[in-house]
Amino acid sequence: MTTLEQHAGRSGAGSLDAESGGGLPLALRLARRELRGGLKGFRIFLACLTLGVAAIAGVGSVSEAMLQGLQRDGRILLGGDMDLRLTHVEASAEQQDWLAERVEVSSVSEMRAMARGLDEGSRRVLVELKAVDNLYPLYGAVRLAPEGDLAAALARQDGVWGAVVDGNLLRRLDVELGELVQIGDTQFRVSAVLEREPDRTSRAFTLGPTFMVDRASLPETNLVQPGSLIRNHYRLRFGDSLSAADLRQDLQETFPQAGWRIRDTTEAAPGIGRFIDRLTLFLTLVGLTALLVGGVGVGNAVRSYLEGKTGTIATMKCLGAPGRLIFQVYMTQILVLASLGIVIGLLIGGLSPPVVSAIIGDTLGWRAELGIYPLPLITAAVFGVLTAITFSLWPLTRAQNVAAASLFRDLITPAGGRPDRKGLLALLVFGGLLAGLAVVTATDQMLALYFVIGAIGALLLFRLAAQGIMAVSRRLPRPRRPGLRLALTNLHRPGAPTGSVVMSLGLGLTVLVAIALIEGNLSRQVQQSLPEEAPGFYFIDIQPDQVAEFDRLIAGLEGIEDIQRVPMLRGRISAVNGVPPEQLVIPPDVQWIFRGDRGLTWMREQRAGDELTLGDWWPADYDGPPLVSLDDEVGRALGLGPGDKLSINILGRDVEVTIANLRVVDWGSLTINFVMVFSPGLLEQAPQTHIATVRAAPEAEDALEIAVTDRFINVSSIRVKEALEQVGELMGHIATAVRAIAAVALAAGVLVLAGAVAAGHHRRVYDAVVLKVLGATRRVVAQAFLLEYGLLGLVTAAIASVIGTGAAYLVLTEIMRAPFVFLPDSVITTALLATAITVAFGFAGTWRALGQKAAPLLRNE
Repeated sequence: MTTLEQHAGRSGAGSLDAESGGGLPLALRLARRELRGGLKGFRIFLACLTLGVAAIAGVGSVSEAMLQGLQRDGRILLGGDMDLRLTHVEASAEQQDWLAERVEVSSVSEMRAMARGLDEGSRRVLVELKAVDNLYPLYGAVRLAPEGDLAAALARQDGVWGAVVDGNLLRRLDVELGELVQIGDTQFRVSAVLEREPDRTSRAFTLGPTFMVDRASLPETNLVQPGSLIRNHYRLRFGDSLSAADLRQDLQETFPQAGWRIRDTTEAAPGIGRFIDRLTLFLTLVGLTALLVGGVGVGNAVRSYLEGKTGTIATMKCLGAPGRLIFQVYMTQILVLASLGIVIGLLIGGLSPPVVSAIIGDTLGWRAELGIYPLPLITAAVFGVLTAITFSLWPLTRAQNVAAASLFRDLITPAGGRPDRKGLLALLVFGGLLAGLAVVTATDQMLALYFVIGAIGALLLFRLAAQGIMAVSRRLPRPRRPGLRLALTNLHRPGAPTGSVVMSLGLGLTVLVAIALIEGNLSRQVQQSLPEEAPGFYFIDIQPDQVAEFDRLIAGLEGIEDIQRVPMLRGRISAVNGVPPEQLVIPPDVQWIFRGDRGLTWMREQRAGDELTLGDWWPADYDGPPLVSLDDEVGRALGLGPGDKLSINILGRDVEVTIANLRVVDWGSLTINFVMVFSPGLLEQAPQTHIATVRAAPEAEDALEIAVTDRFINVSSIRVKEALEQVGELMGHIATAVRAIAAVALAAGVLVLAGAVAAGHHRRVYDAVVLKVLGATRRVVAQAFLLEYGLLGLVTAAIASVIGTGAAYLVLTEIMRAPFVFLPDSVITTALLATAITVAFGFAGTWRALGQKAAPLLRNE
């Protein structure tokens, strides 16, 4: 064979080389002729690339459309060109006059209150009370049902103020339009349903429906007391003639101690913007996983296609075709087909924003800015091209460098082999570009880097696992049962799909396991892991002169199991050791500390159960300079400890305090906890209210709420269970989006699995025919193939479960800073799903193989 090959090489050496004219034109002609045969062998290739590119393009386009919509509607969502917010207090007359001379000002006050019908024993509902002036809204429009003018709907008529409310409040209170609802000391007539509130999205997480009233009516409710948790907003309209940056600077220079939080239209809904960024990052990483799984399918499809062209390639080599020409011909085909798959994926991804917008409508409070966003599409296209090239290089360079004689033998017994140095270098370069693009285009580059490292590690682990399965099955003793013996042999025979199945299905299942565990843990925290000692109610805005009577009332009620009460007011950190927050490098997991006001309290003695990690608690009779006990996690993240200084802005005044100790805060207990606890003295003199948690027997909860809110009209009650249900509903929407994109990763894995089964179909047909000729029954052959794929599915699921569990643990503990609990049900379900999918595809291929007649196949062989 070797002599014949050398002779053929010499005699035909000039033909293909001479015609090539440098190689590229001939390569294009040969590639075009090959493509005339259709897409057979490349359908999985196209599907994998299309799926991955569509996922990345779709997530990026939808995210960009939502963020552009936020930016477009910034004035409407914020309520003005700029928003100044003060907590507890109103702007001084001097501040209001200064603003009125320069801009148009609309005042809005927001606080929580209890609404109730006038019937005896009617239900109490916590509402977000929103008191607006006659200029509201400066931008956008309020939509009422029935239609009407907002000012007229809120006006006093026949001595009763009007109100507009969310529709679900009417159902919860069982009242109709035109009926009266009590808020504090005042009755309001519900004149309309609030269908659209233009600035709702700018508010943080809300605990109740909106109850909108005229700002002039607020004093009559007697809810506004010294220290009440009321947020006063001053929305400014100044058009384009005044720069937001200049006005911000003038405000800070003129009123440096004002203590207000300043936002302009670039920060209309910062929490939502951050949420979209984080969700986009997570979904993009899952989309990249789908593309990575698809990349394995690309490699398998190319390898399978080249195996079908083994005779052609061997003949071309015998006729003098250089390895470079072989590479160019098939790389040209791959790039042409990859372009087709990428274009289809981009079309699907580009059309995602209008589809998603039509589904969610006005749920978010604003409309996505529909359009074609080039950057996400270009990014997805580059990902697609790099994936196609990277995962095609190994089989292509192998076919380029293997001798013709080996290729002819490859027709019967597939040969191994790896690329040469140039091929390996190209593989490293394009793989590095793919990893670098994933990191550079991510909003959180460190997280993306961890993802890349994890993906490479997962690929290596699954590759090693596949080799391990083959090695173990080769060394196991031969079972007596023919079906099991054949199944074990099939795992390591030449051309076995073991490696393809383990890598492709394993990656998709790893993502599913990780997402299932993350979602399960978050749901468990919100719902299932509610501490047994968690309070049933939070009562807020208890005035100091009401404390003693509040305690007596609670003590006289039946079914009360526990009560905790502490004083509270709010303040924000304005400097750390003299350095303003904007000049600090703040770790992402504690940046929330510096966003707006934080709850503050003071204590004389350390609470039982509070664990100090650094420093000591102050004496009960301490009467010195103000000290503070800081959350241990925050202190360590910022590198702070006893002796460091914090400046806290309280009611517009900066106060410097010294850190006395760091303590562990268990936020999961749902009891009263604060990031900062002050020593006695300073806060005792400031206007403050009290907050209390009460745990009662379930049958006593309604009586408790009615008794407290009837006796203290200014006190609002928050049912912990209802608040958690709202969080759970939000988590459910997020989980739906995550599961949808995770299904893409699984679909890619299933496609690759189908490709692996299809690639081995011819060999399976041949094996089945030979076994049947040798006397094996259809039942034995079917059993062998089913056992083979069942074993592959179980082993793959086991490996994916371990890797997915590790990934979920890292995401929860290191990124989300949440506890991790192993949930076996999620993992077992995934394992069964993997086994079922693998067996189903294996059985489908086997059943077709068993139906082949022996004579035609053996004559062809």
